[in-house]
Amino acid sequence: MARNELSIPPHFDPEKVDQVWKVPYQERAEDAQKWAKQNKIQPASKDKFRIYLLLVDAQNTFCIPGFELFVGGRSGTGAVDDNRRLCEFIYRNIDVITHICATLDTHKTMQIFHSICLVNDTGEHPPPFALITAEDVEKGVWKFNPEVAKSLNIDPEYGQKFLHHYTQKLKEGSKYDLTIWPYHAMLGGVGHSLVAAVEEAIFFHSIARYSLPNIEVKGNNPLTENYSVISPEVTENSDGDQIAEKNTMLVETILEFDAIFIAGQAKSHCVVWTIDDLLSEIEVADKRLAEKAYLLEDCTSPVVIPDVVDYTDQANEAFRRFSDAGMNVVRSTDSLESLPGFAF
Repeated sequence: MARNELSIPPHFDPEKVDQVWKVPYQERAEDAQKWAKQNKIQPASKDKFRIYLLLVDAQNTFCIPGFELFVGGRSGTGAVDDNRRLCEFIYRNIDVITHICATLDTHKTMQIFHSICLVNDTGEHPPPFALITAEDVEKGVWKFNPEVAKSLNIDPEYGQKFLHHYTQKLKEGSKYDLTIWPYHAMLGGVGHSLVAAVEEAIFFHSIARYSLPNIEVKGNNPLTENYSVISPEVTENSDGDQIAEKNTMLVETILEFDAIFIAGQAKSHCVVWTIDDLLSEIEVADKRLAEKAYLLEDCTSPVVIPDVVDYTDQANEAFRRFSDAGMNVVRSTDSLESLPGFAF
């Protein structure tokens, strides 16, 4: 028997997706229980075909206009439109989505990609969105701020040595140059929180399906960026000592499911890097596992700063590469039954 998609619950207001507000948990919990009973929704533990939904950094800092790193894409409203479609995807398929995991980009003041960490000979810091190359560091254009080194309880000479190592490793790995990002996703701040509409959808799913969501924190290591939830950009210092590690437990958990849907922000950075790391792990284990991945291309947008940077082409090229590797690039409005590999 063909499965019928659910209708959108009446509490969902698409006009509020771009706003910050308080989720009415108790009311929404009661709604979810009624909704589950009305639609004969079974607990997630009874799923035979198990679906994992990975939401990358659906946070205010990236998704609400006016916040620090709003991902507008070329349309200018990218993340808002993405989250509207994402919420609708969750509600329409709440009866078959087994588990939801949301990542939280998490930062503190003094991290290697924040301007305060670098300084030039005149005491100036690099501006937001500046790209710091290995050549810049070699020439002494930018140096590790010795006062930051002291605050992090490391020797200033070690800080400078590490900065050179870090930018060189990015270059060798064909990754983006060290980007100086505006202060964003600050731990404890409003920008760090999940978008209210997305949080509400996750909470509703949790109650309706008796499925505890997972929250993965990433990005709080002061010495490396952590675009991917699976692996930091750099894991060792110049002496080969470990400074960070891969999230191997998350990979193992994800690959236990029959299907993995991935969405979030930004397509050009944290989403692409997460998928790329997942694909690398898959290719080591079994290349056929790539067929389990479904990339929601209409629920993610690239970083575009008008007249500054535009990563649209790089993001699209990465998705083409993922598709060539066997992953499925799909849209949130696609009927799940029509997708390859599905068997409810």
